[in-house]
Amino acid sequence: MTSSAGYDKPNNKSNEVCVPKGRNAKWNTRTLVEPEKTPLCSMFRKSIYKENFKTHLQRLGYSKGSLNMLPACIAEFLSCLEEKGIYELRRVQPRHIREHYEYLGQRPNKRRPGGLSSGMIAIHLYAVRLFMEYLEQTGSITENPFSGLVFPGPESEPRDILSREEIILLYDRCENLRERAVLSLFYGCGLRRSEGEALNVEDVGFRAGLLYVREGKGKKRRAVPMSRQVCEDLKNYIENERYPNPGERAVIINGIGKRTRGFSFNDSVKRIVKRCGIKKAITLHCLRHSIATHLLAAGMNIEQVRNFMGHSDIDTTQVYTRVSRYQTKRL
Repeated sequence: MTSSAGYDKPNNKSNEVCVPKGRNAKWNTRTLVEPEKTPLCSMFRKSIYKENFKTHLQRLGYSKGSLNMLPACIAEFLSCLEEKGIYELRRVQPRHIREHYEYLGQRPNKRRPGGLSSGMIAIHLYAVRLFMEYLEQTGSITENPFSGLVFPGPESEPRDILSREEIILLYDRCENLRERAVLSLFYGCGLRRSEGEALNVEDVGFRAGLLYVREGKGKKRRAVPMSRQVCEDLKNYIENERYPNPGERAVIINGIGKRTRGFSFNDSVKRIVKRCGIKKAITLHCLRHSIATHLLAAGMNIEQVRNFMGHSDIDTTQVYTRVSRYQTKRL
C-alpha cells in the first residue's frame, strides 16, 4: 500500500507510520495531505523511518559504528535524489542508483584530500542496497530498484606496513605513558579502533596476561594474549597517568577524564609518527596490519594469528601472508 508522501506507507501494521510533509501537513492515518514537497533527506533524518531502519540493522547484528554510518550514507543518497527532483521513494529507478555510484566516484573526501576510496564507495552502495531491501520487506516499495544491479568490487589497495625498526622508533618517541599505552593496544594487541574505544579497565587481566575484547567485529568475543612489555605499558599508564572522572571505566581517557574516541586515538598516533619523520600515511589500522604481518614473518601459525586478530574468515588472515612474503626483505 502506498501513499502520496515521500515515504510510502508499509503494509505491515506493526511498522505502519504516517509522516506528514511540510509545516502545515496534517497527521491522518488514512489520508496524507501534502501542501508542499519536503526534502527526502530531512524526512529521513527526522522521521520514524530512520529509527525503524536502525532498529532493523540492530536486529541483523550490525555494530554501533555501522548503525551510525549506514543511515548517514542513506541520507546522502536521498539528498542526491532531491537534486534530481525525486521526492517519492517509489520513483527511484536503477539509473538513479547508477548515477549515485558515478557521483560517489567524483565526490571529494570530507576528511582528507582526494576522493572516496573504493572501499568507502562500496559501503555507500551496500547501505543503499540494505535500505531498498528493507523498504521492499516492509511494503514501502513494490519493486526493488537495486535488484539486478552489479558494481565493481573495492580495489585491493596497498597497505602501509611499518617495519620493526619503525615500531621501535615510535615507542622511543612517545612523550608520555598514555602514548605508549595507545601503541600497545593498537600494535601490541592488534585491536580495531572500535575495540580500543570500548575497552574498559576490567577487560585487562594483568595476572593472566590476557586482554578481553567483549564485543569485536560481528559481536565476536576473544581473549588477546599480552606480552610482558604490553602489560607493563598498560599498567604504568593506568596506575600513574590515568585520571578518570568518577565512574569512568575506559582504559584510555582523554584530557577531561572521559572515554577516548577513535579519532583522538588516530590523532595521537599521527603526532608520534610525525615526530619520527616517517612519511607513510599511518593510521590505527596500519598498526593492526603491522602486527599481523610481523607475527607471520616471525613464524607464528596462521590459525594463531587469525585468533589473535579476531578474523571470522581465515582468507582475511591469508592477505597478510602475501603481504609478509612481499615485505619480508624490507621489515
